[in-house]
Amino acid sequence: MSAELQTARLRLTPFAQDDAAALLTIFRDPDVRRYLLDDAIVSDACMAQEIAASETRFAEGKLGLWSLRLRDEPTIIGFAGFLPVRGVSQLMYGLLRQYWRKGLATEAARAVIAAARAAGRHEIVAATDIPNEASQRVLRRLGFIEQARSDGLVAYEKPL
Repeated sequence: MSAELQTARLRLTPFAQDDAAALLTIFRDPDVRRYLLDDAIVSDACMAQEIAASETRFAEGKLGLWSLRLRDEPTIIGFAGFLPVRGVSQLMYGLLRQYWRKGLATEAARAVIAAARAAGRHEIVAATDIPNEASQRVLRRLGFIEQARSDGLVAYEKPL
């Protein structure tokens, strides 16, 4: 399951400890974290723990998180993948601002959703902050169905 994924413009590689510094830069970017993790600054220890947890999930044949790079570039520009939430896979993605509005979030999310389908997942969920209209548009483009609004969040579900 931990194989690299390719899209027309992106290369997705499973989170790895060697990528921790680049991933921290992305997770700490004010534009990325504005609607992610309640705007908290991710610590080095938290990033190392999430990388290790993702590696473990992949090793167990489950879904994890991928780093995003443009196909022929070494620089990590974002992430996409899944976190386990109450027995369901929750879609998560983020890109540095200079890569917004290019369809890359949709492209990356489609790739990881295809990986979820291939892994036999039957349902995935997502949630966005209510003001995060860009992410809501991405989720609707991907076929997610709004389920509820509460506590400042919009909850979505996508049957696979």
